[in-house]
Amino acid sequence: MRAIQQSAWGEAEPLRLLEVEAPEPTFGEVLVKVSAAGVNPVDVYTRRGQAYNRVLTLPFINGWDVAGTVVRTGYGVSRFRPGDPVFGMPWFPREAGGYAEYVAAPARHFARMPTGLSFTEAAALPLAGLTAWQMLTEVAAIAPGERVLVAGAAGGVGHLAVQIAKARGAQVIGTASAAKHDFVRALGADEVIDYTTIDVSAAVRGMDVVIQMFGGEAGLKALDCLRPGGVLVSGQAAWTPGLHERAAELGVRAVAYLVDPDGAGLDALADLVAQGRLRVCLDAVFPLAEAAKAHAHVAGGRTIGKVVLTVGEPG
Repeated sequence: MRAIQQSAWGEAEPLRLLEVEAPEPTFGEVLVKVSAAGVNPVDVYTRRGQAYNRVLTLPFINGWDVAGTVVRTGYGVSRFRPGDPVFGMPWFPREAGGYAEYVAAPARHFARMPTGLSFTEAAALPLAGLTAWQMLTEVAAIAPGERVLVAGAAGGVGHLAVQIAKARGAQVIGTASAAKHDFVRALGADEVIDYTTIDVSAAVRGMDVVIQMFGGEAGLKALDCLRPGGVLVSGQAAWTPGLHERAAELGVRAVAYLVDPDGAGLDALADLVAQGRLRVCLDAVFPLAEAAKAHAHVAGGRTIGKVVLTVGEPG
């Protein structure tokens, strides 16, 4: 099969399109013919050697977001049959090999594709969608009427978090640069703040929940937005020294979070899509052979929604 592979970690390491051996499904697994693969910031960090490389080995095939068609099932799989269109985020943060024509993984790391989405759109949803879903519903357990601040509301996780929070009955404030305000409002945000001109930590107070995918000083300042007893769910807590100590001083909670493969969560996302309450925005689409260009685009930090690689025709 064709796959994008790298043989070293580093910023300048080329992503090579090669012919490699296709995986085989074992007990409880499915073999998926990949039609499209999502590209996430974590893919860029991993290529550079900055994320999860202790659990990965070289040569390495990047990518965790996939959408495609089941072509074979291992013993004991009852969730899918050959021909089923599926999407998922297998194995994260272990190697999934999403930038390839075939992926083998546990059946429960996938779900049936949402009705009405193309393979390209479905490939953009799993990692960012599960991150937003698990942060909001499992960690923060948001309830109707609660106030939620979504930092980076136009980004991959952010634009989905806004919609999920609204679907759960929350009042949502999003942060984004001025050029993205109309987009964030169209997602359902009740208010949008330009973080480039306004000190969000001073302007926003009394929030029940803050969803934060940035680390460093931005992560620390986000704590000031919470009411006493409120919760910050951070995807970058490891890069925010003093976060938990500062949270304790303020009488709030800070939770370090890492997304899990979750078929039930994917089913919930698919239901929201089918109900018309969740849509995924594609910022750019590249062919598999241009994975390096896709990484450069994501690394620029100015995307609205998600970036996707087209891999092959539906099986």
